[in-house]
Amino acid sequence: MPERRQRKLPAVTQPAERPDTDTASAKPRKPGIGDVFRALRRPKIAIMLALGFSSGLPFFLTAATLGYWMRDEGQSLKAIGFLSWVGLAYSFKFLWSPLIDRLDAPWLGKRLGRRRGWILTTQIVIGCGLLAMAATGPRRGLVALGIAALAVAFSSATQDIVVDAWRIEAADNNEELGLLSSAYQLGYRIAVITSDALILFAANHLGWPVAYGLMAALMVIGIIATLKAREPAGADEVLHEKSAEAPLWTGRGLLDAVGGPFVAFIKTWGWVGLLMLVFISLYRLPEFVMGPMATPLYHDLGISKDLVGTVRGTVGLAASFLGIAFGGLLVARAGYMRALIIGGLLQAIGIASFALLALYGGDPRLFGVVMVCDNFGVSAAGVALVTYMSSLTSLGYTATQYALLSSVYAIVGKFLKGFSGAVVDGLQAHGHTLMESYAFFFVGAGAIGLPAILLCLWLAAVQRREPGNRSPAGA
Repeated sequence: MPERRQRKLPAVTQPAERPDTDTASAKPRKPGIGDVFRALRRPKIAIMLALGFSSGLPFFLTAATLGYWMRDEGQSLKAIGFLSWVGLAYSFKFLWSPLIDRLDAPWLGKRLGRRRGWILTTQIVIGCGLLAMAATGPRRGLVALGIAALAVAFSSATQDIVVDAWRIEAADNNEELGLLSSAYQLGYRIAVITSDALILFAANHLGWPVAYGLMAALMVIGIIATLKAREPAGADEVLHEKSAEAPLWTGRGLLDAVGGPFVAFIKTWGWVGLLMLVFISLYRLPEFVMGPMATPLYHDLGISKDLVGTVRGTVGLAASFLGIAFGGLLVARAGYMRALIIGGLLQAIGIASFALLALYGGDPRLFGVVMVCDNFGVSAAGVALVTYMSSLTSLGYTATQYALLSSVYAIVGKFLKGFSGAVVDGLQAHGHTLMESYAFFFVGAGAIGLPAILLCLWLAAVQRREPGNRSPAGA
């Protein structure tokens, strides 16, 4: 199969190359765990690592970590759950992704290019939004805090649109796409550990406002990476050709920007594409649903912030690295569908293991085991899903199509997680203790990932039966 740079870049839609697709030529050597980490010495992969960090940093600061801060200030579980709905911005980003594909960012777009211009713009807004959250806090009113958190979530979702597009368009070939995806997940998981665990050290000793201010300062890592990155030349040419031939403000341009990505997706995948969307929407439900209740569990168990930060920042971080490498290796060796099935099972087990903490207490050794299970399983599942979704996009519509896929994967979970606190409170109201309620909740959160695994098996069988279907290899 020709490499991405060798392809002609017309205005027609072509599905992005799919790793592991069988060809008549000899197959290249598939990367192992060592290859994933050695590739970080390449400038492009290192930049992707930093951009992944920039994408992951704001996520928990408007979700689980914010819930910890709110619980410290005496807010109810219901309030924590409902405020997590600011994360719905990530689920609806496909609505404005056509604008990101077709318009340059104000001022910076002409100087840096369409992709880098938008990335840098969103990074600046995220930094300012985090500072606003630090200045507001729960004590000054949940409305003001919610507005600042929504601004961060909206800008972060927009950053994700463009970083995902850059990741796919910057890849020179199939192997590099897989490496970039793994580097993105690695950077993302480092950011998650930073904003969900290491921040607790600062919060415990310096206070929450200072901790959030430090997180705002860390956005500089992504800003430096954006300035050092190169604009994907081929994709940039396609995007500007489309804008010139059919400006967004014309009927033809608006129809192509909004409808073109969806038409291209259905044309490529047919009715199986609808099955793919349902599967993607269910796959990460366990992680989303349990998210708002994890940090309140630590608080209610009396686990100190220092212990949470130490365990999550050491064994948790190591488990994330291993899970990412394992996920990349699994995709390369077993194919997409087997990787998704195995990753889904590991994810469900890791999240259900939180019930052990609720039942047996916050012993540091047990806490470490649970963190290993959770971080390893979630990281492996994340790499499998990100690489799978990346393989389904078409050049020229990359941002919009990937935004659609990533919105689909998040929208159901983002909505349901808002009720997580109400579920735990409801279990208490029916005669269970607080810890029993937490235990039932986490077991249920893990179990809701099983339908996605069954659907994955069905999808694999359907794709094998479909004549001429362009399904990713290994299905």
